[in-house]
Amino acid sequence: MGATALTLLLGACTAQVGAQPASAGTDLDRFYGQELTFAACDPPDPAPGVPAVEAECARLKVPLDYRNPDGRQAEIALLRVPARGGDPIGSLVVNPGGPGFPGTDHAALIAAAWAKSPITERFDVVGFDPRGVGGSTPALDCYTDAERDRGAKLSSIPAGLDDWTERETRGLVRQCAERSGGEKVLAHVGTRDVARDMDVLRAALGDEKLSYAGTSYGTRLGAVYAEMFPKKIRALVLDGAFDPLAGTHERRVQQATGMQRTFERMAASCATEPGCPLGTDPDRATAVFQTLVRPLVDVPARTSDGRGLTFEQAVEGVTAAMYAESMWPVAIAGITELRAGKGDTLLKLRDSYHGRTADGTYPESLEASMAINCLDEERHTPDQEAAMSRAWYEAAPFTDPGRGVGQPRDGCEHWPIQPTLDYPYATGIKGLADTLTVSVTGDAITPHAGGVSLARTLGGSLLTVEGEQHGALLTGNACVSKTVAAYLIDLESPAEGARCKL
Repeated sequence: MGATALTLLLGACTAQVGAQPASAGTDLDRFYGQELTFAACDPPDPAPGVPAVEAECARLKVPLDYRNPDGRQAEIALLRVPARGGDPIGSLVVNPGGPGFPGTDHAALIAAAWAKSPITERFDVVGFDPRGVGGSTPALDCYTDAERDRGAKLSSIPAGLDDWTERETRGLVRQCAERSGGEKVLAHVGTRDVARDMDVLRAALGDEKLSYAGTSYGTRLGAVYAEMFPKKIRALVLDGAFDPLAGTHERRVQQATGMQRTFERMAASCATEPGCPLGTDPDRATAVFQTLVRPLVDVPARTSDGRGLTFEQAVEGVTAAMYAESMWPVAIAGITELRAGKGDTLLKLRDSYHGRTADGTYPESLEASMAINCLDEERHTPDQEAAMSRAWYEAAPFTDPGRGVGQPRDGCEHWPIQPTLDYPYATGIKGLADTLTVSVTGDAITPHAGGVSLARTLGGSLLTVEGEQHGALLTGNACVSKTVAAYLIDLESPAEGARCKL
């Protein structure tokens, strides 16, 4: 799944950092030994109440294909917010998730959110746009803005209404390749490629070992890095975890189960309020919701901009509100509005999920997510895709359009190469420093069981956070902040069974 849009919070400063060379005699020495020249970045206005940060930007060169370091190169966009104190430990590399979301934006957001934290006193906060993403080049691009408005397929939530055809899957590869720099680009944007880039970044920043904080998909990236470079880990914070033992089918069902649970929790909260559009009986909320959204399959709800709200968009709008309990009232207001045949509020939620701006432009984040997942997720036959859709609807019936499941195809079936991640991953790692997994009990997007599994698989520490939220690092919770700071700065792990409450 994607993540909510991030706010750019950039600043101005200039610096240069020396690089640490790789092991002598490798073909990658010039990449590991490169010097990064950071220059001032002009930030947009920060969000109200959020402090501005001073930031600096640079670009990192990496081979597009690590098996051919003399071939084509990629450039990775970097943003760094320097440590506020006089005794920095090193760099804290961060990733916001997605996959496909830019880490440069996230570094500025993290630094602003932690403006008074000892973490930003002791660490340079460094974000990078993974290869194919954001300001990095080449960048992934599969659809025009007009195609996105018309409902271009992104394989985010199975709808059972517009399944991929074999012709469409061939066309997807063709148009993604044409707009992204060729099929070689599509073949080298997976998590294992990005993990190798992150190791080059670590060395170029001058850090002997990596300190890292990743959220959502960022936990997969961190875990894969740990598998590939276990001796290069100093500290690893993994927030809102992907389960490394669950393959594509199992993980999607886990997610659907989490989303249904959150929908029912939202409905139960709504039932205590007068005029709840889902009724006063939470056990019937799914059926009530279906009566409101299933007609949109044939006739979209009215919206003030004339675009209309489709079934898929209504479900995505409700899903967008599941990232934080504070957003539940907005979804309930949208469902209330839907009873009157209007879809503006749910469409705005859906647009925020996709990052659509008021002028109708979209970032390529979800398109990049689709392309990256083509290298990370298991490739399915039509029968396997159909089984996964049926399992999804059984686990999350609020998303079921009621039209049955046909013979859907895997949108990635004609991708230039087979998936490169493999499941399970990050198992049996030897010599790994203690890691810290942070997992929220009511996380709809990455359910808590996945966090428990990741901590156990890595043999690391677990901080359980009671709440209804996707991830906890940016909540500002004092208990979470104190625990994470102690781990990152002093390498002090929380006690077994440690818990915080949002």
